[in-house]
Amino acid sequence: MNVIIKPLITEKMTAAGEKFNRYGFIVHKKANKLQIKQAVEELYNVTVSSVNTMIRPGKAKIKYTKTGVLQGRTNAVKKAIVEIKEGETIDFYSNI
Repeated sequence: MNVIIKPLITEKMTAAGEKFNRYGFIVHKKANKLQIKQAVEELYNVTVSSVNTMIRPGKAKIKYTKTGVLQGRTNAVKKAIVEIKEGETIDFYSNI
């Protein structure tokens, strides 16, 4: 099971990374905090001090078109906010 699906790169998470040393990731739904901590430490070679998780439920979406009403649903996602040790950073743009 791949624990980390992708990093969250938004304005809010970039500001939190610069100010508080916190980084966001979208993770596998069944991953626990210990698995997330180990995966981040292995992948980015940093020391993790804390992990907070949250599950964002999916939302119902409705689109009105010429051909009629289209109904759908977005997927539920589990997010992890990882705080790393003071003085260490994660560079998401190094592989580009």
